[in-house]
Amino acid sequence: MPTKEPEEKFLPKDQPNLPKEHLDLPKEPLDLPSPDPSESYPGEVKTLLSWTSPGRPFRKRGKQYYLTSLLIMFLVEVILFLFSQYLLMLVVLSLVFVAFALATVPPRNFHYRISTEGITIEDHFFLWQELYDFYFRKIEGIDVLHIRTHSFIPGELTLTLGDVDKEHVKRVLLPFLPYREVIKPTFMEKSGDWLSKNFPLENTKVAS
Repeated sequence: MPTKEPEEKFLPKDQPNLPKEHLDLPKEPLDLPSPDPSESYPGEVKTLLSWTSPGRPFRKRGKQYYLTSLLIMFLVEVILFLFSQYLLMLVVLSLVFVAFALATVPPRNFHYRISTEGITIEDHFFLWQELYDFYFRKIEGIDVLHIRTHSFIPGELTLTLGDVDKEHVKRVLLPFLPYREVIKPTFMEKSGDWLSKNFPLENTKVAS
């Protein structure tokens, strides 16, 4: 009995009626657009604020400041001499010499810069991850920005604002660091404020 040969199936030569969106598919090799570097790295290092101001608060002292300091130093030296504390006498002399040097020589200007990556003070750079929080204080009539660090050294950064508005600096820093509104003064700070109020080294009042 003869066997039937399988029928050959021929594909249609004409292209089937496919939707238009399928007809517009790209041919091989695919012509894909090259990636944009700006989209791969959206973050940019931008300078948010920069200024130049003295490296520390400075106020010119008068003659009364130096005369009063020398008088106090002389009395302390006499007391230490009576108790034969010669080493402490040298320490007192050294402290007075440093105080006179800081009060006489004005500080040089520092360049400060706040960017999206951190804070730059002259040639020292600190990442935001290394910083903890910030607050403001007024020293010698000048607004000073204090930024505390996570590490023990340096522990705190001090930036004199000069002519820069304090509120503007606060708005720039708030997206990166928490702001400490109240700072409890230490025992040394309380003692220094008490001495400066009750036993001032010079009269700062301006005669009317």
